[in-house]
Amino acid sequence: MHTYRSHTCAELNKSNVGDTVRLSGWVHRVRDHGGLLFIDLRDHYGITQVMADPDSPVFSEIEKVRSEWCIRIDGNVMARDESLINPKIPTGEVEVFIRDIEVLGAAEELPLMVFGEQEYPEETRLKYRYLDLRREKLQNNMKLRSDVVASMRKRMWDKEFREFQTPIITSSSPEGARDFLIPSRLHPGKFYALPQAPQQFKQLIMVSGYDKYFQIAPCFRDEDPRADRSPTDFYQLDLEMSFVTQQDVFDTIQPVIGGVFEEFGGGRKVDQEWEQISYKDAALWYGTDKPDLRNPIKMQVVSDHFRGSGFKIFASLLENEGTQIRAIPAPKGGSRKFCDRMNKFAQGEGLPGMGYIFWRDQGEGMEAAGPLAKNIGPERTEAIRQQLGLEVGDAAFFLAGKPKAFEAVAGKARTVIGDELGLTDTDRFAFAWIVDFPIYERDEETGKVDFEHNPFSMPQGGMEALDGDPMDVLGYQYDLSCNGYELVSGAIRNHKPEIMFKAFEIAGYGKDEVEKRFGGMVNAFKFGAPPHGGCAAGIDRIVMLLANEANIREVIMFPMNQRAEDLMMGAPNEPMNEQLRELHLRVIPQD
Repeated sequence: MHTYRSHTCAELNKSNVGDTVRLSGWVHRVRDHGGLLFIDLRDHYGITQVMADPDSPVFSEIEKVRSEWCIRIDGNVMARDESLINPKIPTGEVEVFIRDIEVLGAAEELPLMVFGEQEYPEETRLKYRYLDLRREKLQNNMKLRSDVVASMRKRMWDKEFREFQTPIITSSSPEGARDFLIPSRLHPGKFYALPQAPQQFKQLIMVSGYDKYFQIAPCFRDEDPRADRSPTDFYQLDLEMSFVTQQDVFDTIQPVIGGVFEEFGGGRKVDQEWEQISYKDAALWYGTDKPDLRNPIKMQVVSDHFRGSGFKIFASLLENEGTQIRAIPAPKGGSRKFCDRMNKFAQGEGLPGMGYIFWRDQGEGMEAAGPLAKNIGPERTEAIRQQLGLEVGDAAFFLAGKPKAFEAVAGKARTVIGDELGLTDTDRFAFAWIVDFPIYERDEETGKVDFEHNPFSMPQGGMEALDGDPMDVLGYQYDLSCNGYELVSGAIRNHKPEIMFKAFEIAGYGKDEVEKRFGGMVNAFKFGAPPHGGCAAGIDRIVMLLANEANIREVIMFPMNQRAEDLMMGAPNEPMNEQLRELHLRVIPQD
């Protein structure tokens, strides 16, 4: 017999009754039933009930066993009484009578329990992550993550992509976040960087003539943490293709991502038709460039109904250039109680409030109610109702000013309204491509033009587009949104040096600076670069959605905490003096 086990803790069934078996695992829980000891023995695969009575030759040893001890037992498989069968586990028809036991690893008093679903502070869970990972939910999440990655790889190979690895230590390259820098021992005073993404390398792979590339790539960014983002590192399905258009990239990645959600979505509906929504429309309709389309609410501009109206606050605002009034329809939200609740929500977001109108039946027909309705009169409120397609029992909420100042709050309000009124279909994965991103933005105070989005995207219209107003230039850049999260980001690349130099010149970067920062890639483009494009899909975020988790740390094996600390391993920590001397570095204490 094998040293540790003849079967896993998920394999035994009625066909094994009478067999002598050996199992190894952890003591999930111990139950003492008046002289009969029952142990749920757990390994990575499942649970088997093992038991002993005073007739067992090792009964006194079994009495010493406690939760999370790692043990090996030998015993005989017996059928459970019909009334004692546990249909919830594969081994529920049998149990094992213990004949021998070996303690492989005793456990001290536990700082957190593995059995049950008791909640513990996140700091405790991360400090003792190896115990936290033994819990059933985390075991399932990590298995799901592994299976998702395996499925992605297979789907990419089936599409004739090959996997190539790119360097982990490289040069610093500004890509929207801070780099993690690595001091060089051999070149004092100089630094490497961990890659924020394999962006430049995968483009160079295309220049090298490899038509299709993909990689399950680690990426490193020194970012502020959020519930859906790791503060240090993450993994992405990274891909690039030559001789492709934007639609070719969509047609390639959609069946990969969609297939993964169908395979692991637990029966939830997966949208088959993925809309393409312009960045401008996404901001207008949803207040965000990662809209949750499970919520059917679309915001609309209603400025004309308030121009010269009796509601002086909105009317005077509209006299300023660039201001707007937007309405958030709220089907079934037509009660003063709900409207007051949303007004309070807006105040919690730092606004003075949120105007509203709701429509009610007064017996003699429909009536518009609320302070706004009184100020603008029945004709204007009726025109608003008709534009928004609302009926009795519905409401509308209004935000005013320069769109960039209120869009984020409007987007949050749309989400809250959809959730509270039961409008959002929670049993569905809804996808949309967000396209036509602006390449540039202008600082309102200084008038300076800078990149708003990816500087390496090909401008729509090429060089000619760069001769006009920079604010009108759109890029072949795209994101994939799902249920309010950005899952994929990509672009058709700017592969022509003359267009790249011009694009950077508009943002205030001279040719010398571009060559200094991106010399490797720019030089390569001088030697026959093909048109190419691609994207990257965030694996952690995809698994978070599939596992129905709200926090990305629930699907990462060893995550950092909110302060980018590894409480288990004690990182970051102070280097030894010998290490600093080798690197010609000195730490300056903070005041």
